[in-house]
Amino acid sequence: MDRPKLPVGRTRGAKLRLAAAAVFTLAIGHGVAVAQGTDPAQPAPPDPNVGLQRQVTLSPQEQLAQADADLARMEQARSNVRRQLMEAREQRDVVKTLCLNDKLTQMNVAISSAQERRDSLAAAVKRGDTDLATHDFTILSVLRQRSDQLSTEANQCVGEEEIGRASCRERV
Repeated sequence: MDRPKLPVGRTRGAKLRLAAAAVFTLAIGHGVAVAQGTDPAQPAPPDPNVGLQRQVTLSPQEQLAQADADLARMEQARSNVRRQLMEAREQRDVVKTLCLNDKLTQMNVAISSAQERRDSLAAAVKRGDTDLATHDFTILSVLRQRSDQLSTEANQCVGEEEIGRASCRERV
């Protein structure tokens, strides 16, 4: 198969554009690689288990007291999300209502599980089973963290009005 012959000027221009694109791509790739590289002067990322390791040092009675405080905190966060949901419903904001309802449902599940774990923790403390108490306390701590995350996400739920403003800004 014969290729069509291009004028010499076009071939050289195409080659120059290809070379420029290759150099540009390499420069961008190098910049990204440098940006993602580890700097020895930067500290190592925090250990995600640090909080859990600290909590294990609590006595079973202290774990029970902390569990009660965590449950109170979770229930307070749920109340705040419930209030936000009621406001979104009053404003007839369907998007925000759906988002908040989803977060509230997930929080209800987390709190229900946390209450079960708290009861199991109390029983383990009463029996003197420190291993089970620590296990239940660790799970309860993870559920509290999940509740905190859901509360943060609920605060970021965006309603129809905010979506409309954002799309208007994009069009301008």
